[in-house]
Amino acid sequence: MSRKKAVKGKSNSSPTACSPKSTGKGKTSKALSCGAESPSNGVVRPSRPSLSNSSEFYDMAFKVMLVGDSGVGKTCLLVRFKDGAFLAGSFISTVGIDFRNKVLNIDGVKVKLQIWDTAGQERFRSVTHAYYRDAHALLLLYDVTNKTSFDNIQAWLTEIHEYTQQDVVLMLLGNKADATHERVVKREEGEKLAKDFGVPFMETSAKSGLNVELAFTAVAKELKHRSMKAPNEPKFKLQDYVNKEMKTSGCCSS
Repeated sequence: MSRKKAVKGKSNSSPTACSPKSTGKGKTSKALSCGAESPSNGVVRPSRPSLSNSSEFYDMAFKVMLVGDSGVGKTCLLVRFKDGAFLAGSFISTVGIDFRNKVLNIDGVKVKLQIWDTAGQERFRSVTHAYYRDAHALLLLYDVTNKTSFDNIQAWLTEIHEYTQQDVVLMLLGNKADATHERVVKREEGEKLAKDFGVPFMETSAKSGLNVELAFTAVAKELKHRSMKAPNEPKFKLQDYVNKEMKTSGCCSS
């Protein structure tokens, strides 16, 4: 298995820094114009040597997108996962799209997640659509203190199914679970919605760090398993893994 060098994401990335290529026939290819290619096995690999000074190498890489209404905490979730910090203070909406990279050790395999943070506002939706097509996984967020963001999940799911690959990994996250007194969406409501649509679910908190690492690790495990699965190997069950990990760590209360 070849070893690749991880490229660090930049917080000031713009939509033009890495966008789907045009085929010239009105169609969009699944290769990224920033030099990443999506071969038939769905694993993103750099098409040119890394210029990063990072000493961190990886075996495979996948594109993960954070989607959901504006203000649900997508950027905060990403920063918590990547840097272990919480963005406190005034809320600033993401403009367009941004990304960061992080390499995880999944069962001895170095898996790089290229995580794309998208703007939730309607005016940026056409930009987001273009990035759906070659995404390997999506984390769909709502805010447990904002009923509207929860009510809009069905519309997001419809959009996701329209624009993404058929086998995309999808997980529903109820964010801001630390805000006990402001909560308006019960955990049971999130569980029911996820069950109705057949997607894994958990609650998270970018502020406290609740389940943030677990969410990304679970997705990375699923993607790695799909890429390396032996013919007779049992299917990786994402929700079962999440439930087991939450029960073990005692992090599933809200």
